[in-house]
Amino acid sequence: MPKPCLAVSAAALILFPSPLMAQTGADDASAEIVNEPTADPGPICTDRPTKSNAACTVPEGMVQVEADLFSWTRLAAGPARTDVLVYTNPVVKYGLGPNSDIQLNIVPLVEVRTRADGQTVSQRGVGDLTLRFKQRLTGPNSRVQVALLPFVKAPTAERGIGNGEWEGGVIVPVQVPVGKATLTLVPQVNLLADALSPDDRHLEFQGVVNLAYPVAPRTTMAVELWTSENWDPAGTVRQYSADAAVSYLLNDELQLDIGGNFGLNRATPDVQLYVGVSARF
Repeated sequence: MPKPCLAVSAAALILFPSPLMAQTGADDASAEIVNEPTADPGPICTDRPTKSNAACTVPEGMVQVEADLFSWTRLAAGPARTDVLVYTNPVVKYGLGPNSDIQLNIVPLVEVRTRADGQTVSQRGVGDLTLRFKQRLTGPNSRVQVALLPFVKAPTAERGIGNGEWEGGVIVPVQVPVGKATLTLVPQVNLLADALSPDDRHLEFQGVVNLAYPVAPRTTMAVELWTSENWDPAGTVRQYSADAAVSYLLNDELQLDIGGNFGLNRATPDVQLYVGVSARF
């Protein structure tokens, strides 16, 4: 794939971790794996901070907001260097039932800075709009928790920030306790627009292996490996990263987090650093 296309693709992945990279958005093992339909919903359970997604859903009738407060990503491609700055990245969720929720994500302000040949070009704007639906498939007392998470992305971002195309996919979070830790496996299949022929579509596979462990009261550390196999007809792009994050529960309704993702090959952004917050109402 040509380098400019790679930079745009990386920017899109950076901005929307939940549907397009497994960002995106992430798993929070500091909360319970499931949210049982009781009067006490228990600690907040989120799809952040890492690229993993959890099997839990927002309790029925409640609203939950999960957001990057700020994130910075750098991608070096030959002589060019691209920095993506995201000024908040909220996902707003609403619990539809004891085992399902609906989620809306849009970035209100994105800045993409590209430096090449001694010159810098900047672009600012809103990101794409992503709609997700999560359905937990297993019972609240099941040892292994599984959910189905289809999504669709609407092209609300300008080209250069997004790719201007409708895209979508499905995510299948699988969680199982391993001693005091939680192991999360997240296969994902996306239907993406071709780089050179946007009216056509191709498949992309993403996968996450995440292990989260409580390191102190109300504090959890998560480490993971992530991959993307993008089978674009213009050329297959393979990406790999090693990620780590720490989350802290201020109380059952409020969580803070900090983390970093580190590229393991040239096609992957070199580094992504972020801080975030999640709140339930």
